[in-house]
Amino acid sequence: MNQYVGRFAPSPTGELHAGSLACALASFLDARAHNGIWLIRIENIDPLREKPGAIEHQLELLERLEMHSDRPIFYQSERLDAYQKTLKKLVQQKLVYGCSCSRKSIKEQQQLLGLPSNVYPGTCRNRTDNRAIRAWRFKVKNETISFQDRICGYFEQNLEKEVGDFVLKRADGFWAYQLAVVCDDAFQGVNHIVRGQDLLDNTPRQIALQQSLGFSTPSYMHIPLVLGEDGNKLSKQNNAKPINPTEIEQALLSAWNHLGFNSFPCDDLTQFYQRATLLWKEKYGLQII
Repeated sequence: MNQYVGRFAPSPTGELHAGSLACALASFLDARAHNGIWLIRIENIDPLREKPGAIEHQLELLERLEMHSDRPIFYQSERLDAYQKTLKKLVQQKLVYGCSCSRKSIKEQQQLLGLPSNVYPGTCRNRTDNRAIRAWRFKVKNETISFQDRICGYFEQNLEKEVGDFVLKRADGFWAYQLAVVCDDAFQGVNHIVRGQDLLDNTPRQIALQQSLGFSTPSYMHIPLVLGEDGNKLSKQNNAKPINPTEIEQALLSAWNHLGFNSFPCDDLTQFYQRATLLWKEKYGLQII
């Protein structure tokens, strides 16, 4: 039996908001329900989008909520060499290739071939010219990748038809989320992932990478998104209102309610988490690890 290892992995593109707190609480309770290890990982590999002070704000609120990482806090910015080594390995295996496409040329090809705007047309997959490489793409297969999500149930996706060859290293030189998250989950031994449903359709890409690199595939649980008044997902990109430190207990109860549970007092956080963990276990059960 392997010990449960879960994680909460915010990006410092903004302060902690209701949606990210719901993910933090869900992942924290699931780890506690399994008597497992819960980690905090800061996904700070896109400095152009980072907001000054965001990391400090996120960690301060988690500390006040007594959500403590069971190991030292992990920063993706310290793992750039590992991502480069992984890319080199995939290049040697001929599983990735250099792409010279601009956004404009990709859009033109999509329109020409009648492809959706999210599907890369494969323009550079078999290229033989010497144009400068802008990005590095993972070569997907024409096959269906599926998994059983603990909330959403069975999910499948044909990467070639629905996504196309996806980027591992961007044209601006920064690492793509897909490569970094797969490398770091494997490095940290994460075997249970609890996160928002906006990442559900990212999962087959990550499974494809895991399989190519010989990594184990974690168990996945994608929780419902917290929506704003306009019906759209709360996110840092659309300026979601940050959690007010003076209303932190109410924010925690709101997150608890969002996860499908009725309120009860949380003035004593230790007692709150103990009771919440039992209720979580009753609703979602335990996973065989």
